[in-house]
Amino acid sequence: MKLYTIGFTQKSAKDFFEKIKSFNVELLIDIRLNNSSQLAGFAKGKDLEYFLSEICGCKYVHDLDLSPTKELLDDYRAKKKTWSEYEVIFNEIMKSRDISASFNKKYSTYDRVCLLCTEPTAERCHRRLVAEYLQSRIDGIEIIHV
Repeated sequence: MKLYTIGFTQKSAKDFFEKIKSFNVELLIDIRLNNSSQLAGFAKGKDLEYFLSEICGCKYVHDLDLSPTKELLDDYRAKKKTWSEYEVIFNEIMKSRDISASFNKKYSTYDRVCLLCTEPTAERCHRRLVAEYLQSRIDGIEIIHV
């Protein structure tokens, strides 16, 4: 499976959907805790589902099992937790949720999947942590950060 990751901020709708289309993504998994913020623009959950289907022929799902907890996200944003602390805690959350088993069960029939979050790059985004966690536990996953 090719596992792409993408953030929508600092991208135009045209750039975002062209990237999804060019990689022939079959399923986009929205792993944001909140997918309905007014700040999300074209990437609000209901709109995104429609645009992905119509423009890219891509399915959409919002999967909160792959999201951080509200408390962890709030603590990181308020600088109560460093990125290193965030990584350790979020890895424990993924382990306790057994996300590799549920991911495999729900999505193993797809060859080209994309994880969506907000951050413009994957470096300090939980989508990178999710992708790396899954890659370490499920054979055959190739990560491509868009």
